[in-house]
Amino acid sequence: MTGDGTRVVRAGLPEPAAHEPSLPGPVFAAHFHLPGDATGTYTYGRDANPTWSLLEEAIGELESPEQPAHTVAFASGMAAIAAVLFSQLRSGDAVVLPNDGYQLLPAVRGRLESYGVEVRTAPTAHDAQLDVLDGARLLWIETPSNPGLDVCDIRRLADAAHARGALVAVDNTLATPLGQRPLDLGADFSVASGTKALTGHGDILLGYASTRDAALADAVRLWRKTVGAIPGPMESWLAHRSLATLALRVRQQSAGALALAEALAARPEITGLRHPGLPSDPAHRLAVAQMRPGRFGSVVSFTLPDKDHAERFLAALTLVDEATSFGGVRSAAERRARWGGDAVPEGFIRFSVGIEEPEDLIADVMRALDAAQRT
Repeated sequence: MTGDGTRVVRAGLPEPAAHEPSLPGPVFAAHFHLPGDATGTYTYGRDANPTWSLLEEAIGELESPEQPAHTVAFASGMAAIAAVLFSQLRSGDAVVLPNDGYQLLPAVRGRLESYGVEVRTAPTAHDAQLDVLDGARLLWIETPSNPGLDVCDIRRLADAAHARGALVAVDNTLATPLGQRPLDLGADFSVASGTKALTGHGDILLGYASTRDAALADAVRLWRKTVGAIPGPMESWLAHRSLATLALRVRQQSAGALALAEALAARPEITGLRHPGLPSDPAHRLAVAQMRPGRFGSVVSFTLPDKDHAERFLAALTLVDEATSFGGVRSAAERRARWGGDAVPEGFIRFSVGIEEPEDLIADVMRALDAAQRT
């Protein structure tokens, strides 16, 4: 089997054709020529699009290189999350969500409950979701969790869920399919926001759900068609183009994040430092067993003494954007409590390491920390 760096530059490409580009340009079409019966792959723009098809094939190859997988692309990560949850759950079902996951999950909980779905929550760490799993229809895992960076044992949770008759979906946004393959670890769905590390340039919104079960894929695809949560062809083409550099970006970002975390460990004003690649991190042992070597993600989290201290630090950075996403080529950081919805201290920083030279980035961060101390 080829390596990840080779796979990402070839994934989803059509067979070479004389005088044609290796990656065809985006197909902009609301409808297609359709004589006779309404059959065929491409009939109407809300059903399917050739540009989506190539991207979906590419992502499927990355999420499940050794077995066929079906991928459904969406207009955003939240669209993909909603499609999996709402296509699989009915009134009277129970679902288990993490209580420390992405900040829109509480809003999703409210919507599910309004439809008669019982929602149970538990922390990601220590596989605590096992304690509330009995009788559930679906288990939703987010590992590493965002923004706290806790890790749970996908294989253990998936085996337990399946023994109880539950499906398992894993939010794989932070790890990417190059850092972790949930389908290989027993999950029924691998779901992610392609807005972040997968595409990595901070210029598109995208999401996807991958599964090896054709019936599950069909249900998610029907949900996409019904609610119209389709990706644009230009976004799909940009995403596919960006995949070619994924291995390079993941390698550089992961190395830079670990180097930054090691440097931050020496700062006395910092508490709660987390990065799964740190040997001292509570999640490190499990991350090493479950994630790909050296690919523990681009995110480092830590807490400064208070809100004002954190704001001074962010203002003093020169190589880091103050922005709310992660996984991009440019480093970004934010005081996460400004949004509400995350159970984090006022001085909590979520730091996304880009592809800058680690020594340059670390020097900028250390200088900003010094400036925040003196002010």
